[in-house]
Amino acid sequence: MKQTTKITLADILSRIVQPDEKMMGAVQKKVDNLTKPPGSLGVLEEMVIRLAGIQRTEAPTLRKKAVVVMCGDHGVVEEGVSAFPPEVTGLMMDNFARGGAAINVFSRRMGAEVIVVDVGSKAKTSPGVRAEKVRAGTNNMAQGAAMSREEAVAAIEVGIRIAVELAREGYQAVALGDMGIGNTTPSTALTAAVTGRSVTELTGKGTGIDEEKRKVKEAIIERALHINGIEKNWRAKLEPIDVLARVGGLEIAGLVGLTLGAAANRMAVLVDGVIAGAAALIAYEICPAVLPYLFASHLSEEPAHRAALEYLELTPALYLRMRLGEGSGAVLLFPLLEASLAMLNEMATFADLGL
Repeated sequence: MKQTTKITLADILSRIVQPDEKMMGAVQKKVDNLTKPPGSLGVLEEMVIRLAGIQRTEAPTLRKKAVVVMCGDHGVVEEGVSAFPPEVTGLMMDNFARGGAAINVFSRRMGAEVIVVDVGSKAKTSPGVRAEKVRAGTNNMAQGAAMSREEAVAAIEVGIRIAVELAREGYQAVALGDMGIGNTTPSTALTAAVTGRSVTELTGKGTGIDEEKRKVKEAIIERALHINGIEKNWRAKLEPIDVLARVGGLEIAGLVGLTLGAAANRMAVLVDGVIAGAAALIAYEICPAVLPYLFASHLSEEPAHRAALEYLELTPALYLRMRLGEGSGAVLLFPLLEASLAMLNEMATFADLGL
């Protein structure tokens, strides 16, 4: 991928528009005339109609697709919220670069390119990983802001640049992937802030902590929200980027930018699990016009993910009891998108049957 000139958050927001309703209507009409009862292929019909609107054509395609795995570390792991040490983030970046992770295996099968981005890890950036480090990990959000607003914006703009590059290279869909030990904690905090749901309801077991540690994690999230001034009425005094900076993560911010940048460039965005869900929430809070570009791939085992999708009114296509991250659930939606395109392009119509 070639480096591009600087494109700011303000630039990209001005370019996000609603999908083309005329094209959606035309494809809806064609889909309704295929040899089946109207609506009988459910989500497949809905997906191809939205793809037509996003791409602004009656003949949408999916020739090139990618998953972008944003990587970052979190100061809050000092509080014992994860079953794994922070060094695993760097080890997994090496694994991604070698092609040995679940996301590599799945993506090879799906014909999707894996792009790994170090936007905020504490590790040395591995060969084969794109170096875009804004800073080496966030601060401990249980003791103050995870990062500055300027750092959050810088990480968002990393994602925007990558989306613009992908669009220029002809990619039409991007899956949101992540890696960062401890990142279900900031994701849950962000989800609680945006949806207004209780931390108790939203806090899951992440990488596999026991119930005792889950309760500690819940208390840490409550403390982080309180210390950072994120109360029920935060919208009266804070912007979504402020919330992201205070209790978010650098890889989450990168995914926010990737989402916004993809929407501005007519690309479908495949939302993975709880971390990608939190990023989608913040992207939506920044610019509600991104919503039609979001495709919910699966329902994670993390309770905050369900809350995020319900808030966005997105229905996941798959339920596989997954909670890995990396974009591993999101890439599994690619074959279903391709099936929806095959339905549109290859099924006979009632007119073909002489009806």
